[in-house]
Amino acid sequence: MTYGDNGNDGNMNAKERSGMRVAVAGGTGLVGRYVVEELAAAGHHPVVLARSAGVDLVTGTGLDAALAGAEAVIDVSNVNTTSGKKAIAFFDRVAHTLLDAGEQAGVRHHVLLSIVGIDRVGLGYYQGKLRQENVVKSGRTPWTVLRATQFHEFAEQTLDRVPKPLAVAPRMRTQPVAAREVAQHLVRLVPAPAQGMAPELAGPRVEQVVDMVGRLLRARHQRRLLLPVKMPGAAGAAMAGDGLLPVGPGPRGSQTFEAWLAQHAVQGG
Repeated sequence: MTYGDNGNDGNMNAKERSGMRVAVAGGTGLVGRYVVEELAAAGHHPVVLARSAGVDLVTGTGLDAALAGAEAVIDVSNVNTTSGKKAIAFFDRVAHTLLDAGEQAGVRHHVLLSIVGIDRVGLGYYQGKLRQENVVKSGRTPWTVLRATQFHEFAEQTLDRVPKPLAVAPRMRTQPVAAREVAQHLVRLVPAPAQGMAPELAGPRVEQVVDMVGRLLRARHQRRLLLPVKMPGAAGAAMAGDGLLPVGPGPRGSQTFEAWLAQHAVQGG
């Protein structure tokens, strides 16, 4: 699925003609949809890599055709699992598949979205993301890895995982950022030279996830019993402390969780 191709080059403006063809792995997901929109808005030509577009990132089916002419890849693919084994298997396979196909297609820049703190918090999903980073680093295509903090939408995802009347939230400190601002930053990285590990992206304020979920409940006018849960062991201690906060300077989003809440609280209510 390609956006921005109208088949009438004579009517394209200079901005559109100068745009890059950019493949978006996971282009139908939360961040992926924003990435596709922001690429098109910037005059680029996004190509969605997803099963709904006939591309299987695990098997590689449809990938060669989709990557034809692509100058860059933005990988925001995802898998819903807390199992380290499953996460490692998925991200390892997808990273290798994308890199191999991208190299064959002549992709010049591979941009990967990752997560702040995955090397300090030993959760299974984070182990998969670390494997993904390492595969990208070992590839021959110039690469940039952007680690971002949890999105504002994380509170919504946390709340919606548990059926009413309960609400369970981890004791976790984060500096949440708007998913759209993450997408905008990824799009800005694409035409720039590959950076390797880019400065970490975070939101404007440190928040407690339990507090975020509680505020979301109040904004939705939902009465549910909120149960704070601390994850066990070293991973839980790191999550409750500074393990998922950015280290050092880097770009910061402007939208606060409160501002996001004002826009999105009614969804799912």
